[in-house]
Amino acid sequence: MKTLLFIIQKEFIQVFRNKSMLPIIFVVPIFQLIVLVHAATYEMKHIRLLILDRDHTSVSRELISKFSASPYYIVSQDDFGNAEALSLLEEDRIHAVLEIPTGFEDRLKSREQQKLSLQVNAINGTTGGLVFAQTGAIIGAFGLGKADLDLLPVKPKTIETSYLFWYNEELNYKTFMVPGILVLLVTVISLLLSSMNIVREKEIGTIEQINVTPIKKYQFIIGKLLPFLLLALFELCFGLGIGKLLFNIPMIGNLGLVFGVAVIYIACILGLGLLVSTITNTQQQSMFVSFFLMMIFILMSGLFTAIENMPDWAMIFNRLNPVAYFIRVMRMVLLKGSGIIDIMPEIISLSILAMFSLSVATWRYRKTT
Repeated sequence: MKTLLFIIQKEFIQVFRNKSMLPIIFVVPIFQLIVLVHAATYEMKHIRLLILDRDHTSVSRELISKFSASPYYIVSQDDFGNAEALSLLEEDRIHAVLEIPTGFEDRLKSREQQKLSLQVNAINGTTGGLVFAQTGAIIGAFGLGKADLDLLPVKPKTIETSYLFWYNEELNYKTFMVPGILVLLVTVISLLLSSMNIVREKEIGTIEQINVTPIKKYQFIIGKLLPFLLLALFELCFGLGIGKLLFNIPMIGNLGLVFGVAVIYIACILGLGLLVSTITNTQQQSMFVSFFLMMIFILMSGLFTAIENMPDWAMIFNRLNPVAYFIRVMRMVLLKGSGIIDIMPEIISLSILAMFSLSVATWRYRKTT
């Protein structure tokens, strides 16, 4: 036991002596949390909409006012021709062009079918889809609202729908993103630091000295990984505090359950880091391999895009993606108040992945020493 404590003490001293590593542990994650939560959002704001009003009536002006009053649109009006408007779209100077045709008000009064032309810049499919849906919703609501003003002779019968938003009543995107960003930060700390640790021993030549000592293999591995497990848990705790203070994210569920699952998840990531350190010889190689793994895991984890929208092969691959499981756990426990029974499939999957990664990393390390 004393041997293990001495190794852990050595690792903490080595970490805090490394001046380049301290900012990575304490400064970079918090900066990333604050910046990414604001930047990583699918909320459409500042939509540049060009309106070509060919009708010039009170009704067309009222429709234009609906967009002008919205905080999400930057509305401009002009008498451009279709070719000029299309040129602005091609130059990426506007997001969409809405053309109100001549006779718009007369057709509404006579209950004739009315068509509006909406051209959307969809070079970014996600942005184009959101612009189309949001603009279409405003136009649709405007059409129904005309019945209330007796502009139409007969008021159409509509279905009234009452909405109840659970778990995120204000539809605040930060509430959805903060738990996922916290997982990203814990992953960066766990994988990068653990993968570079043993490689650094190789570079400075101390790994040979350790290998000839009577230190048992399990003592060496536990002593190497346990400090980074504690550091990652500290980062998670600190990140949750920042998330509560700055973004007021709800913490409905049991925080003890969050940290319990975090231990399993971090053990899995540390196993991957240890495996990377056994197959690389320099810290530069280790960093490149770690970033390669992180990019795949994070982009396919459901943090930025829903897993359900991915192709079948990607959803099958995500069964081996620990980041996807932990993001799901964080959102379920913090936002929905899910209990251990609700997240049991994720716990089992993470446990299997953790045992596998640690076993393979330990076997690989024994083989190379």
